[in-house]
Amino acid sequence: MTRLPVRLDAVLVQALIAAALSFAHLHDLAAAAGQDGWKAWAYPVSVDLLLVAAWRRLRSGGSKAAGWCWFLVALTASLGANVATAGLLDLGAVPAWLRILVAGWPAVAFLGGTLLAHGAIEEPEAVSVPVSEPPAVKAGSATSPQPATPVPPALVAHARKVADDHRARTGTPIDTPTLRARLGVPLPLAEAIASQLT
Repeated sequence: MTRLPVRLDAVLVQALIAAALSFAHLHDLAAAAGQDGWKAWAYPVSVDLLLVAAWRRLRSGGSKAAGWCWFLVALTASLGANVATAGLLDLGAVPAWLRILVAGWPAVAFLGGTLLAHGAIEEPEAVSVPVSEPPAVKAGSATSPQPATPVPPALVAHARKVADDHRARTGTPIDTPTLRARLGVPLPLAEAIASQLT
């Protein structure tokens, strides 16, 4: 008996089925609202791309307001099409307001995608601390310091709670490798945070 090279994940299969159904509903609604041919297929693509762009912004670690805003807009469009094509709407007689919404969607999707892809991502205010002693670089007699690793104050506050919890449980101060593992951050950042905890 031949084994499959890829293990099928039930959640992934369910997600693919749901995506295909949602894609079809968006296509059917766009076609019923007068967008025929390739245009009807472009609507579900634009909704899904806006969802992906919003999800990427939410995962970026920056300001999440824009990501949530456009994620909800795209989700509303997707859910709206699913509900509308479930028998609540006569696809043979689409109301004028829905035709207007469908016709205006490309501009909304373009605006949202552009703002998400090219908008400024607000980073939390950071404090710069040196990671380690700067090594000397032989270029005449000059030395070149190592760049400082920025540490967001909120991360330092969270690390302080983790360190306090560690001390309460073990009776010893937290060491840098343990702090790094608990926070899930790179070693230079863990060293910079540890230097602020002492």
